[in-house]
Amino acid sequence: MAEIINMPRLSDTMEEGTVAKWFKKVGDAVKEGDILAEIETDKATMEFEAFHEGHLLHIGIEEGGTAPVDTLLAIIGEKGENIGDMLQSASTTSATTQEASTSPAEETSSTSAEMPEGVVVITMPRLSDTMEEGTVAQWLKKVGDTVKEGDILAEIETDKATMEFEAFHAGTLLHVGIQEGETAAVDSVLALIGPKGADVKAALAATETPKAVETSPTPPAPSPEKTKPLATNTPPPTSQPATNGRVMASPLAKKIAQEKGINLAAVAGTGEQGRIIKRDVENLSSTGATYTAPVGVERVTELANSQMRKTIAKRLAASKFSAPHYYLGVEYNMDNAIAFRAQYNTLPDTKISFNDIVIKAVAMALRQHPEVNAQWFDDKIVQHHHMHIGVAVAVTDGLVVPVVKFADSLSLPHIGSAVRDFAQRARDKKLTPAEMEGSTFTVSNLGMFGIQEFTSIINQPNAAILSVGSIEEKPVVKEGKIVVGHTMKLTLACDHRTVDGATGAQFLQTLRNYIENPVTLLV
Repeated sequence: MAEIINMPRLSDTMEEGTVAKWFKKVGDAVKEGDILAEIETDKATMEFEAFHEGHLLHIGIEEGGTAPVDTLLAIIGEKGENIGDMLQSASTTSATTQEASTSPAEETSSTSAEMPEGVVVITMPRLSDTMEEGTVAQWLKKVGDTVKEGDILAEIETDKATMEFEAFHAGTLLHVGIQEGETAAVDSVLALIGPKGADVKAALAATETPKAVETSPTPPAPSPEKTKPLATNTPPPTSQPATNGRVMASPLAKKIAQEKGINLAAVAGTGEQGRIIKRDVENLSSTGATYTAPVGVERVTELANSQMRKTIAKRLAASKFSAPHYYLGVEYNMDNAIAFRAQYNTLPDTKISFNDIVIKAVAMALRQHPEVNAQWFDDKIVQHHHMHIGVAVAVTDGLVVPVVKFADSLSLPHIGSAVRDFAQRARDKKLTPAEMEGSTFTVSNLGMFGIQEFTSIINQPNAAILSVGSIEEKPVVKEGKIVVGHTMKLTLACDHRTVDGATGAQFLQTLRNYIENPVTLLV
């Protein structure tokens, strides 16, 4: 069935719009998300997207034409569909709307309180042609913040998408009329912007606009396929510009740059948080310089999921989504451990690693904290009094966890020998299933890769896993003086069903004593 698309109200003060350019012509196929046209408002030029699929059957406003909000802009429907009745109905509705726009509104405003000088009322905009109300998903400015023209004020959820809403006025955000998670009708007072210190009460009295807010504590998350702002980037703004190589630019700026062969990486953005907007591209192209669009070949590699990868995905997903994880981070002094290892390795035919020290220390600490060396069942908690330490080993296809059994009873050289043997046979795919079963606690160490700290997903049925980072040389405070020291960060992930926060913290305190004083491992 055909759908009527009306001229949207794309800003809080927009009363009419001009079609700057049509990107579709009558008869063209239209997909949801396609750019239909560029609409010039009283404040900006914005891309207007289609929220319906079909064919463009009718254009109501030609390029360069100006019409009031709610005027018939276009009709989208099935190819060949009869739209005569819809055109007649739209014409009648337009005439009725014009007759209704008379002086009573002016009389109402004349009886309102006087608006303080310089204060501007920002109302809930109608960001799509069918929008009747909007939800404030997130405020990016707070009361008292300075607002510049072009800053992103908030993210607004409509009936069709979540869009960034820009400020078209400069000043101070004096008042927020609709809180995050609240829903209000189009034209409700969204915010007040004006001079710092302006009389907010007087300004609110002058609006005479009931807020009519429906509380919605948990606004629904927008569908990824429909999160498409009109004139800004899809990703919500962050506190800092993107640092992953992505160029932050509005869709309109990207389109102009593509047409003119401009490399956006060479454009300095003047929008919010360095975002490139239309004027930045136009100003650059007006210099007369020649730009060449990047040329390359898109290539991908598809790899079938191995059985190991499928098993890892299944088990870790089950762990992450069934066990309520929480994390405890610590930083240990490693000066004594470094000296201890260096001296220990002077023994003939002896070579131990820091990971061997950690495994032995974990096993010794678990002796005193069986509640961490545990497993959760729906009707019981099983605490183990044997220390079987799983050691995460990276292999070509993923990750395996061989088990060092009765690790608390093994010497450091025996632990080192077992781990090296497991690692080699894991890479050769020669580990037996029995060697990868029965762990009661797991250690994952990425310190050898220079990773300072990280968190791991619990290797069920264990109740906890320890993530070990690299040893870093850094300034530390000893006896009130700053000296050069060595520290290592560790993060304990716990299943809160089994291990409470205080319990995990006490285990880490015991572990600290062993690692920072490794001679105690020999006692």
